[in-house]
Amino acid sequence: MNKLLTWALVIAGIGGGYVLLSNIPREPQRVEGVLIPDLTAQAALGEAVFQGTCAACHGVKLEGTDSGPPLVLPVYRPAMHADFAFTLAIQNGVVAHHWGFGNMPPQEAIAAEDISRIIAYVREVQRANGVK
Repeated sequence: MNKLLTWALVIAGIGGGYVLLSNIPREPQRVEGVLIPDLTAQAALGEAVFQGTCAACHGVKLEGTDSGPPLVLPVYRPAMHADFAFTLAIQNGVVAHHWGFGNMPPQEAIAAEDISRIIAYVREVQRANGVK
């Protein structure tokens, strides 16, 4: 897919929720008390990849760090950030648009087959924490 078209789709998807996004704190924050449920096999594989690559910025339990936002915030629910948005973020990186962490670089070390596993992990943890 053409990179310009990819970015246009990302911007269009994000732009549609701008009003909601404008209410999100721009300073780094962490979510306390994140519950990790019993995971499906797919999500457990995703957890292993997440811990090795994503947790440094997004936290071991998706709670966020000083380097990246928590992924258990309502803004990251499927209706706001569809699975495709996570795929694009992993593959292409993300320009900072509603957080104070700076840009997220592409995660080139993550194999294509592991992306759906990571997404399964994130979604299962989100659901266990009321993010639907």
